[in-house]
Amino acid sequence: MTSSGIRIVVINGSARPNNYTSMASALVVDELKKEGARVEVVNPGELNLPLPGADPNSAVTRKLQEQVREATGVVLATPEYHGSISSVIKLVIENLGFPSVLNGKPIALLGVAAGSIGAIKSLEQLRSICAHVGGIVLPLPVSVANVQKVFDAQGHILDPNVDKLIRTVATNLMNYLHHAVCPGVTLERLMRQGIAVASADVHAQ
Repeated sequence: MTSSGIRIVVINGSARPNNYTSMASALVVDELKKEGARVEVVNPGELNLPLPGADPNSAVTRKLQEQVREATGVVLATPEYHGSISSVIKLVIENLGFPSVLNGKPIALLGVAAGSIGAIKSLEQLRSICAHVGGIVLPLPVSVANVQKVFDAQGHILDPNVDKLIRTVATNLMNYLHHAVCPGVTLERLMRQGIAVASADVHAQ
């Protein structure tokens, strides 16, 4: 599978206008596109997602599930609110069904926080939730501390070192997909094609 065959869904966990989560994830999206992946960005604040159990068969829920189901990998980005993940990212996860369409999906994590210790707590909780529903959570999540000092009002990043750090969310995910997922997909395709060819040869005899 080439990079052009890789489809990534990036989900932002903030609904606040001009939020720092989206500013940070935009760098991940940019890096993913540079590496040739097809990227879809989900901003839950634009979706009017139902509360858990309220309408599990809503059109918006089905569309979101289909996006994630068809993705090769997923990036989840969350701010840290009161020492936890945002209610927005949790609502997204609740709308991904049970069993969750995150099951078996490679997931890269990105967290931002206004505090000096970063989004450590929220990332640990998000990792636990994603693993619980069967996601393949990749190591090396990225935490951005003092995020309000990292970006300007227009969303431009002010620290080149943090820029590089955030972009590793993309490179780590793409490296995993190329080395762990794509060879398996290719081998499965070759085996299926080989079986099909062998079957055709048998029928031709």
